[in-house]
Amino acid sequence: MIAPVKIAVFASGSGSNFQAIQEAIERGELHAKVELVVTDKPAAFVVTRAEKFGIPVLALNPKEFASKADYETAIIEALRECGVQWIVLAGYMRLISEVLLAAYPQRIVNIHPSLLPSFPGKDAIGQAIAHGVKVTGVTVHFVDEGMDTGPIIAQAAVAVIEGDREATEMAIHQQEHVLYTKALQQLLK
Repeated sequence: MIAPVKIAVFASGSGSNFQAIQEAIERGELHAKVELVVTDKPAAFVVTRAEKFGIPVLALNPKEFASKADYETAIIEALRECGVQWIVLAGYMRLISEVLLAAYPQRIVNIHPSLLPSFPGKDAIGQAIAHGVKVTGVTVHFVDEGMDTGPIIAQAAVAVIEGDREATEMAIHQQEHVLYTKALQQLLK
């Protein structure tokens, strides 16, 4: 039997994508093992979710480091101690620098709530609604030095529910949970 791929999930918020990934692993739909959850927000709800699954958490406040390079170097040390092979960004709200990119070349992936290259960056759902699009979506992509500019791995369209941002967000999050698991399964084979 081939050992599961060791991954770290990075998140800054509630951790719903992390939970969807972990549940897919437990159902046998994703041949991976979350070795570590990394967060830049020690009070984020993702910490509670990780603890519920018994997964270790590395919660570091970037402001406590002299530089972004020092912050990412501390993360890399923890990832190496755990034998992490891939990094999965799941609502991690920080740009990754060349320090982490060099340590995990072409092995850092992200999920973004739009059909990139449209609406990169913060509040992609709000951007889509403000532009009046009828369809937005979800993109899984490799991470590079830009903001949501890395090569696209998978995409799925989601209809904008006119006049109902909350319902649109829910539909996008449901699609994220499905698409990310499928894309990761293909990548990690």
